[in-house]
Amino acid sequence: MKKTMLIAFLLVPAMLFAQSNAEVKNNATNIGISKMVSHPALDSIEQGIEDYLATTDLSVTFDKQNCNGEISTAVAIAQKFKSDGKDLVIGIATPPAQALAQVFTDIPVVFGAITDPLGAGLVANYDRTEDTNVCGISDLNPVRLQLETYFSLIKPKSIGMIYTSSEANGVAMMELAKQICEEYQVKFVAAAISNSSEVKMAALSIIDRVDGMYIAIDNTVVSAISSVSEVCNKAGVPLFNTDTTSSENIDFLMSWGFNYYTVGVETGKVVERIIKGEKPKDIGAIFFNDPTQFELWFNLDNAKKLGIAIDADLLSKASILIENGQKRQVSK
Repeated sequence: MKKTMLIAFLLVPAMLFAQSNAEVKNNATNIGISKMVSHPALDSIEQGIEDYLATTDLSVTFDKQNCNGEISTAVAIAQKFKSDGKDLVIGIATPPAQALAQVFTDIPVVFGAITDPLGAGLVANYDRTEDTNVCGISDLNPVRLQLETYFSLIKPKSIGMIYTSSEANGVAMMELAKQICEEYQVKFVAAAISNSSEVKMAALSIIDRVDGMYIAIDNTVVSAISSVSEVCNKAGVPLFNTDTTSSENIDFLMSWGFNYYTVGVETGKVVERIIKGEKPKDIGAIFFNDPTQFELWFNLDNAKKLGIAIDADLLSKASILIENGQKRQVSK
């Protein structure tokens, strides 16, 4: 009898501890994050989400998963999150977000950095009239303005682009870039890839036929941007990489796009709004329209090597200049 009572007594603290942990877990919002691949832009989004939510009074836990560029893995991760009973899930890049949206209909799905949410089938429209559990942040770039500026710099007869044929974002950007090139009577030379291991070979396959290389927001391609830079550098072809986050250690001429940490912070704000009671339907797809949310970079060392002059007006609009191997923030 005494032994039984002793065991019961010893079990009470353990039971209370387990109950306490369960209460903490139940009070916290369990968030699953599915990221397409690890590269500076997507890693920055993930970090921005975590850092922003850490500044709030919300209690959250994270289960961070990496698809390693595989769509089948994105589907498996979505199923895992379903089995784990997540309260909210986040898809960083299109395939993970699509997989989550297909698996989950009863909890909020937040997307981060989706160029074309409508084309990706994540939203029914941009009017917020359809009932949905999906919402988030778009990283649609000002492609026309980007290419017009690039054309004014290098005056090309032909432009090369590598894109991922299985990614809705990559295809959408390719089609838009092709259309703009046709309007400006610039020959458009595209190379399709299915995974990051093919990026360098794709660059090599077109580099002798182009006067410039344009890399749009395409997660699989950007994850191997250093190999594109290497090919362009050896061939003396100017590179325009629209992902500034991955441009610091490559030989680009021009880089113009989002600071993806900011995209992560904005995605975190969407998560906060949902946890505090707002419906995904009323949030919808959020686009950035403020020019200050974009960054323009020039690599003056590479410009000099290529014999390309950048006029003072363009330089005055730059946020970052690379000169003598050093990164310099431009004062405004």
